[in-house]
Amino acid sequence: MQPKSPSIQECPVGRAVETVGEWWSILILRDAFQGATKFDEFSQSLGIAPNILSRRLAHLTESGMFVRRRYHERPPRYEYVLTDKARDFFPVVATLLAWGNKHLAPKGEAILLANRHDRRPFNPVVLDAADMQPITLTNAVIIAGPRASRLMRKRLTSLKAMNPAVAPAGD
Repeated sequence: MQPKSPSIQECPVGRAVETVGEWWSILILRDAFQGATKFDEFSQSLGIAPNILSRRLAHLTESGMFVRRRYHERPPRYEYVLTDKARDFFPVVATLLAWGNKHLAPKGEAILLANRHDRRPFNPVVLDAADMQPITLTNAVIIAGPRASRLMRKRLTSLKAMNPAVAPAGD
């Protein structure tokens, strides 16, 4: 059951989770970023039940993350090609990989994200494009955008984090 709250439906995080938040979807996208395009490739890599894989691929296609392209006529076979929308999701997966390596790899990193040309491991951070400074919990705040509803504006002004004097600890 998807949340129906207007504040969740209006929130870009809520809409993103609706599109890719189910964990199989993120793993399917991870494999697509690594070159998988065919049903059998996803199935073999993930060990996912065919009916679940079919539903996830259909959802990702309907939501604009994949374009389905026929690559074989008889029998008809399709591949799933990443769209620009999906490629824009890659930094999220890169950040998840870095976070997982930092916090969930007690014996050390099993895989690293590296520069394609020289194999130097990357250390992903989220930067502000204007000043190239890291975006952190301490220096960021959520504000209403130009299309925010009255309800969303009310919700945002009620949040503790909206008060500039309340900076979360740990940064």
